[in-house]
Amino acid sequence: MSTASTPAEVWRPHVTVACVVADGGRFLMVEEEVNGRPAWNQPAGHLEDGESLAAAALRETLEETGWTVQLQHLIGVHQWRSTEHGDAVVRFSFAARALSHDPQRALDTDIRRAVWLTRTEIAALGERLRSPTILQSIDLWLGGQRLPLEVLSHLPGGGKP
Repeated sequence: MSTASTPAEVWRPHVTVACVVADGGRFLMVEEEVNGRPAWNQPAGHLEDGESLAAAALRETLEETGWTVQLQHLIGVHQWRSTEHGDAVVRFSFAARALSHDPQRALDTDIRRAVWLTRTEIAALGERLRSPTILQSIDLWLGGQRLPLEVLSHLPGGGKP
């Protein structure tokens, strides 16, 4: 228990977002460089201060792939401990529909390329997948899990809790 004069250390996980963007039997993936090694992920990244989860998912997908997408559903919320840095991660996975692509757009500096792969090709990447939540979110989507985006809310501003 903390007192007003000595604030307690508060544990905070990394909050991330990711998009499962499907086109027929293929999914949008990015090859990125992580700690000097290639790794594969869905378009994904960290929530920024003041940003809604939905806005973060749209921004990260555009920055990493050049694709503008429309969010359709929340697939799930995944909690795990990263083997990359050892910290806890809470990931919000969205289903999105591809709208348009800008092939001239510069991608984030750590992104090598964005490609469309089948679920089988993604599974074959094995240890090169950045997170176990990649296949988990694809499989949930393939299994029909769809949560309405309205389950999320964003209350901008600096009000008191």
